[in-house]
Amino acid sequence: MISPSILSCNFLRLEEEINMLNSSEADFIHIDVMDGLFVPNITIGIPVIKQISQIAKKPLDVHLMIVQPERYIKDFYEAGANIITIHYEACTHLHRTIQQIKSFGIKAGVSINPHTPVSLLKYILNDVYLVLVMSVNPGFGGQSFIDFSYEKVKELDILRKQLNLSFLIEVDGGVDLNNAKELYACGADILVAGYTVFSSQNPLETISLIKRQRYSLPNK
Repeated sequence: MISPSILSCNFLRLEEEINMLNSSEADFIHIDVMDGLFVPNITIGIPVIKQISQIAKKPLDVHLMIVQPERYIKDFYEAGANIITIHYEACTHLHRTIQQIKSFGIKAGVSINPHTPVSLLKYILNDVYLVLVMSVNPGFGGQSFIDFSYEKVKELDILRKQLNLSFLIEVDGGVDLNNAKELYACGADILVAGYTVFSSQNPLETISLIKRQRYSLPNK
């Protein structure tokens, strides 16, 4: 699966970009929300997501890179989020916030920064729809992929099998056609691609090519 990130889209043509994703093979639309505190950047917020939700035909995969996300869960739900992913590093009471997300009948995800060990998530994995592995330091699009992220994906896949769980593994940061197949082979289910898609001469084809890397693997 693929979740193109609009962080790298042309915001002067946002409606056109969303309609392009609607017509693509994308499974989700990834929306990065940054507050300038948890990460050194500020992006879009609730009013823009509400507008996007009115025209989006794909589920909105909303990634909150903000401090104290529990303050705004209801607002993002009401704006149209279908999945809300929060950071392990941003939540004092992670389990409570995940239950808060799920109480609105939407899917919950948890994300970890590059330095955060996978093992710290063990007791929360049964409660989430997905785990998002940051393969760059969060805050900006177009960064280079951090190579040890492959090992983190493998570790998560092993944990998933050992615990007999069904959460999805999502990877965000530096994803392109050179590493997509290996990420799928390591156990990733969803790849977030922003710069690679929106800098392409043919975004629809690029989305399709990334997605098809999974189906080139045995038993996929």
